[in-house]
Amino acid sequence: MVSKLIKDDQWVWVVIQNPGGNEQFLGQKDEEKGMSFIPTFLEKEEAEQGLTLMARDAGRKYEVHAIMFDDLSQRAAEKGFALFLVNGKGEVLEKIDPHQPLNLEP
Repeated sequence: MVSKLIKDDQWVWVVIQNPGGNEQFLGQKDEEKGMSFIPTFLEKEEAEQGLTLMARDAGRKYEVHAIMFDDLSQRAAEKGFALFLVNGKGEVLEKIDPHQPLNLEP
């Protein structure tokens, strides 16, 4: 996946569901476009703020973790998820679709 704002070898922040157990990225759904995505953040503090805005299952544990962008991109593409670069207020800065050669407009 290609990003205008993130380098492949850059660390980004995501929310992990069930840390230490059956871990997985906390995905979200853009109902308007019918697209599943993983919210991705440039800073840990933004990810922690953004977590409060995400749809979550009650009773599950969530943690913010760092991951290399190229690793996240590959895993997201394998599962058919886009990446949405988001700030702490939940505003989409960039949409990165694994099935598109160029990024989508936010």
